Amino acid sequence: MRGKGWVSRRLDKSWLVFDSVENDEHDRCVDLFSRPDGTFGFEEFRRDVEDAGVWTPVHYYSGIIYAAQRDALDAATRAVAWLSDALQRRAG
Repeated sequence: MRGKGWVSRRLDKSWLVFDSVENDEHDRCVDLFSRPDGTFGFEEFRRDVEDAGVWTPVHYYSGIIYAAQRDALDAATRAVAWLSDALQRRAG
């Protein structure tokens, strides 16, 4: 998990990340966020040694707008293959 105040190059600084889920290898992450206008979204990131461990956006999911937090989570779970298993382990 990233430290407080960290913002990806793809996430607008006005967006609030309310959940961040990493895979077991700690090289992939999904951030779920809210926007000031009350909409929600998500983005998937990767972290590679050759990038000095910096989280790099993988897709352009953050541009999609969802009306509800649950809608963003459901879409992220469908779009990101490993996310469902990571959420289940975390709840476990």
